[in-house]
Amino acid sequence: MARIALIAALDTKGAEAAFIAAELERRGDRPLVIDIGGRAAAGDAPAVWLSRGDVARAAGATLAQVDAADRGTAVGLMAAGCSALLAERHAAGEFDAVIAIGGGAGTSIAARAMRALPIGVPKVMVSTLAGGDVSGFVGESDIVMVPAVVDISGINRISRGVFARAAAAVSAMAAAGQARDVADRPTIAASMFGNTTKCVEAARTRLEAAGYEVLVFHATGTGGRMMEGLVRAGLIDGVFDATTTELADQLVGGVMAADDGRLRGAARRGVAAVVAPGCLDMVNFWAPETVPAKFMGRRFYQHAPNVTLMRTTPEECAELGRRLAERVNESTGPVAVFLPLRGVSVISAPGGPFHWPEADEALFGAIRQTLRSDIECHALDHAINDSEFAAAMADRLLEMLAAHPTDSGGRTSR
Repeated sequence: MARIALIAALDTKGAEAAFIAAELERRGDRPLVIDIGGRAAAGDAPAVWLSRGDVARAAGATLAQVDAADRGTAVGLMAAGCSALLAERHAAGEFDAVIAIGGGAGTSIAARAMRALPIGVPKVMVSTLAGGDVSGFVGESDIVMVPAVVDISGINRISRGVFARAAAAVSAMAAAGQARDVADRPTIAASMFGNTTKCVEAARTRLEAAGYEVLVFHATGTGGRMMEGLVRAGLIDGVFDATTTELADQLVGGVMAADDGRLRGAARRGVAAVVAPGCLDMVNFWAPETVPAKFMGRRFYQHAPNVTLMRTTPEECAELGRRLAERVNESTGPVAVFLPLRGVSVISAPGGPFHWPEADEALFGAIRQTLRSDIECHALDHAINDSEFAAAMADRLLEMLAAHPTDSGGRTSR
């Protein structure tokens, strides 16, 4: 029997919460209801595990203060309280998974609380907002967003199916548990794009042969943020950061930008890392018609029907080199930078559509000029996808990890 936290505003979503609770019980699970409502629970609401008063107190407020506050302040307080309570009760081992239902306010409160939980804890959010851009709710977590389809207002032929399937999903996820390797191996995070796949796959084979588990993240903005989040959480022992392309999208305005935390997780936590300027020759857009007019006349490459790549200029590459080096300069642990002098992606190698020696020289020169003098910088006469380049990066990371074993929290010993 799984214990499943159920978050809902019981003043407006009482009947819906009761339906989901009954579905969980029918499957042999125990629902633990958390009330995040703005007013007293409706008469058809299920019994609560944590009341709205408990949630308010966890935020350092009284229920009277929450009730007297404007809507924005009240939602913020309940979100803070629910986050604190959920994290505390999970750390105490009191539940196995979480499901929530909500509109705008409910989704804001519940999703923030879910983000406070570790990766791997099953999280299902049934939301009226799930059909749009949900990155602000999901963040760097593994929340499963389920579109409510109709407004969460009563049990009807549509909502009944949505709620029943969501309950079945979280029940099955909780039953599956968190699969563990019999002998957990130390973990390396790697960043990859289609244009650096050969490099990362060759390195992964080498690192796995040395006894490491390699988690590969697609450098699409979300992937980079997720990787950095796991590093900050102490779940990563080493970083093979071959694909730092998200810096280019952040600088120029592409659609796959990460944020200012990119490249800083390992640096600030002291995790061993090897870094390359992979795919800094490109900025990502969707279909050609979505490219901003100000970029007309630039050099483009159609990677897929709905993925358009734009070549970075020498001026942009110089700034990208400075930004990469400045972030690497924050490193408190072992780190090395590798420069692939014959191309930073498949399409910037000699003969490729993005081959532009002046731009690459600006990139490499800025990295060399800005990088701290005590940080290794290896310039290799290879393209990034050459097996020799991948091997050099992987082998240096293995040497660092051997010389600086990590503690239980993902920090390298000095």
